[in-house]
Amino acid sequence: MSQRELNKWDEAHLRQAVLAAGVALWSWAVDTDRLTMDEQGYQLWGIEPRDDLRFEDLSERIHPSDRDRVREAFNATRAIVGSYETDFRILVESDVRWVSSRGQGSDADIAKRTMYGVFLDVTVRKQAEEGNELLAGEMSHRVKNLLAIAAALANITSRSTATVADMTRDLTERLQALGRAHDLVRPLPGKEGRAALLGDLLTVLLAPYNDLGAFTGRIHVSVPRMGVGEAATQTLALVIHELATNSLKYGALSVDTGTLDVSCAPNGDQVIIVWTERGGPEVVEPTGAPGYGTQLVSRTMRLQLGGSIEYAWTSSGLIASLTINGSRLID
Repeated sequence: MSQRELNKWDEAHLRQAVLAAGVALWSWAVDTDRLTMDEQGYQLWGIEPRDDLRFEDLSERIHPSDRDRVREAFNATRAIVGSYETDFRILVESDVRWVSSRGQGSDADIAKRTMYGVFLDVTVRKQAEEGNELLAGEMSHRVKNLLAIAAALANITSRSTATVADMTRDLTERLQALGRAHDLVRPLPGKEGRAALLGDLLTVLLAPYNDLGAFTGRIHVSVPRMGVGEAATQTLALVIHELATNSLKYGALSVDTGTLDVSCAPNGDQVIIVWTERGGPEVVEPTGAPGYGTQLVSRTMRLQLGGSIEYAWTSSGLIASLTINGSRLID
């Protein structure tokens, strides 16, 4: 577009372009500290238009974790050479919004002692970034878990076999079973409705650990016949996988004589799965901040299954109670 064509744009055209782009305009009088915004800016911040608006008035809506950083950035804008961009969160009633403030530093393009810039609502982009970070963290955690399980399987198999050939065969079979169980954690395209029976799902997930000890069948699954939907299948697989990993590293499945009992009983609109370990090392309740795996399980149970998980650290072993919203289980 030539400069001549650009000059033909009137205020109405520019306003249409600004609205279409979701851009909120602001100006700052550097001598009086007065802030002015257009209608879209006031809507973004969730405040009524006023003539005596100051930065401190806006800062009350900035998320407490970002407030000091934004205040320092705002005070430093005049010393910045070139353009600047600051992203931060604001609180509008019960909503958290991400805002990007952009402008020119070093008094560039200042007119009548007034600086100009824009606010952009970047909430969707930030939520996507947070989702990607969460996914990356979850995938990293799963890989570390799988490596830990593979190492434990190799160690246990070496103790229970007499020859290299026997160890190779048994370890291969166990890793293949682990692979089949891990498949349930991934999305299954094209599946609709109920993807599996709860008993079958738990049996497949725990099969890789069932013969790792002094006797076969040390894992007992006793649940009523009920269907599990595709979404719940993937979510429950992740939770069981995490519990089994911890048991293999620290709990009943880490020793030859340990046992695991998984039972379930409907309770009104809820389904409660009880994970009971016996015969393993003495366990004590962890202290300090929960690890990533514990946080992942807790968040997954709450957000995906509409329930919760509670741990009881008894002298004979861990007891974990998984409470699931019955309607979520068949989704």
